[in-house]
Amino acid sequence: MNRMYSNKLHILIFILPALLLFCAILIAPIGASAYFSLFDWNGFGEKTYIGFSNYKELFTSDAIGFLKALRNSLLLAALSVCLQLPLALALALALGKKIKGERLFLSVYFMPVLISTVVIGQLWLKIYNPTYGVLNVFLRAIGLESWAKIWLGDKATALGAVLVPTLWQYVGYHMLLLYAGVKSVPPELREAAMLDGASDAQVNRYIVLPYIKPIIKISVIFAVTGSLKSFDMIYVLTNGGPLHATEVPSTLMINMLFLRNRYGMGSTIAILLIILCFLFALIISAIFKEED
Repeated sequence: MNRMYSNKLHILIFILPALLLFCAILIAPIGASAYFSLFDWNGFGEKTYIGFSNYKELFTSDAIGFLKALRNSLLLAALSVCLQLPLALALALALGKKIKGERLFLSVYFMPVLISTVVIGQLWLKIYNPTYGVLNVFLRAIGLESWAKIWLGDKATALGAVLVPTLWQYVGYHMLLLYAGVKSVPPELREAAMLDGASDAQVNRYIVLPYIKPIIKISVIFAVTGSLKSFDMIYVLTNGGPLHATEVPSTLMINMLFLRNRYGMGSTIAILLIILCFLFALIISAIFKEED
């Protein structure tokens, strides 16, 4: 008995530094944000306790625009699941067949993930430029000049123009996760199915996809939570404009903290983002568990 408690004490001593670091850089800031969200505070002067008024105002005030920002994030999450992940899965299944140049294709598709989002944002700014941008120049060259637009300056097209590079950047990331899962499928399962006369599509449907379902679940969670907290690409391209057409909770939070000096409201948005990410992660996990 004493030996068992001694082993537990040793384990506690070894994990204590990591636990303290985890609390210092994650738990403590979350607790501080939750505390500040209960105050009307500009970040410098005296704090005024207002309870949950910030939360109420966030969902009822059209001037803040949180619901619109949340809708944009949910749209990005839906497109990530419906467009980005199927494309990543198709690439992973194709590359998992040991095609010629497999390593080259992996490197090319994963390259956008390695490039800084700020750099990618600047590249897409050049693509969308209304005067010399590649997109408008191409449309004019093929006789579709009427289709050329100020893509990032028009409320009707700004959100779609921002979503395209956001989705494109992380296709390679999800592809690599799914590719690792595809390559982990035991080859004897594939061979047995092929001997029984199964086609490639049937092998993928009845063997590969069920086998990599845990990886698919992780990719879905990453896609949804990543969309909810998306910031850098949107900030570089439009900073939430024009007229808040591409606003997301993260850009709204920065706006509240540093432009409007509403530190309490910014903390409220941060807490709601954390809650939403955990909530969606639990829902997705429950859905996949029911399917299993």
